[in-house]
Amino acid sequence: MEKLWDAVVVGAGPAGASCAVWLRHLGFKPLLIEASDRIGGLAARNPFDDIWTVTSPHQTGVQVAQHMAEQVQASGIEVWFESCLQALDGQKPVFELSVARAGAAPVIVRAKRVVLATGVKPRGLAGFEDQSLPGVIVGPGDAIMALAFAGKRVAILGGGDNAFENYEFAKSRGASDVKIFARTVRAQKQFVSRVLAADLHIGSTQVDPVARTVNGQTYDYLLVFYGWQANLDFAATPALAIDERGFVATDAACAQTSLPGVFAIGELAQRMHPCVPTAMADGVVAAKAIERDLSAQSV
Repeated sequence: MEKLWDAVVVGAGPAGASCAVWLRHLGFKPLLIEASDRIGGLAARNPFDDIWTVTSPHQTGVQVAQHMAEQVQASGIEVWFESCLQALDGQKPVFELSVARAGAAPVIVRAKRVVLATGVKPRGLAGFEDQSLPGVIVGPGDAIMALAFAGKRVAILGGGDNAFENYEFAKSRGASDVKIFARTVRAQKQFVSRVLAADLHIGSTQVDPVARTVNGQTYDYLLVFYGWQANLDFAATPALAIDERGFVATDAACAQTSLPGVFAIGELAQRMHPCVPTAMADGVVAAKAIERDLSAQSV
């Protein structure tokens, strides 16, 4: 007989890892599925100090993610890396998930409950969302960390924290010229204050990503930070309601979606201000709701 998991948690960022750890220590058997090769979500690709998490002084996002991975391993949780949710079918008491695994045919996984924690993905340039262009990097992470910035001209598109943090990063790596082009500035004052006035351009811009030009000037790299959108690449069922912002709608008290028995947590649902601590708290909320749900059925 096929194995029946108490819960399948899709996504091993702070929300999903937290939920899986709590479920395991509450006495349940969760399976943690992760599309990438590591635990930690966006934190696992963040080289900057995590100054917001009070339990992680002087640690980068990468180091915070490493601690998450250690806790998941210590808790004895089974993790499938490079595995993606393709489809979600069925309803309580048993869900069937089609999961694609690297180097193997898709498999069907059976679970009593499902937790979606697939996070967000960066928004691309309009009209070029599905294209990979030389020298154009969309969103923060490994690709930017690997760039050879020395002597290069860099245009940063966006007005949020990521844009301003990566301005400093490119400068520290020896870029000869770094400019930020923002429609509006949303970044924190501490980041904005460290940018030279001549390097910040606010207002409309003309961008040609193929020629790598902004307002007629050519750059070696275009770094695009236009915010985030819910990562719903899997085949979401029609019953999974989406809110007006484009994120998964959930019950405020328990994180359950419009599909009974399916929960959405972390940045996928944007239930509260997105950051590592709130994502982990979201995982706890879903784990406790599942505990109540499954315990009531066993009485």
